[in-house]
Amino acid sequence: MEKEIQWVGTAYQDILNFPVDAKKEAGFQLGKIQAGLEPDDWKPFNAIGAGTNELRFRDSTGIYRVMYVAKFEEAIYVLHCVQKKTQTTTKQDKAIATERYKAVIQRRGMK
Repeated sequence: MEKEIQWVGTAYQDILNFPVDAKKEAGFQLGKIQAGLEPDDWKPFNAIGAGTNELRFRDSTGIYRVMYVAKFEEAIYVLHCVQKKTQTTTKQDKAIATERYKAVIQRRGMK
């Protein structure tokens, strides 16, 4: 059974703004995660929160990242989607993902 994807904050709108090929790749990789498979290129991103990972991919238009948490039984939470301009993740992007991670933890605690 596939896990549901929960989009946090503006993550869904952000991914819709990716170019077509980047959207397709993001969707394919998220589909793999939903099916319980490992995506092609990812790394742990625990600086955001325990269990956070980052999908990494590029196309002719740039470098893209999708930060997500898949450790919870009920859903995959997509925290932040961004096109990177440099090799490092900006402080602003880290702050956005961190706040959204905290919101997910808080929301889950209320259930």
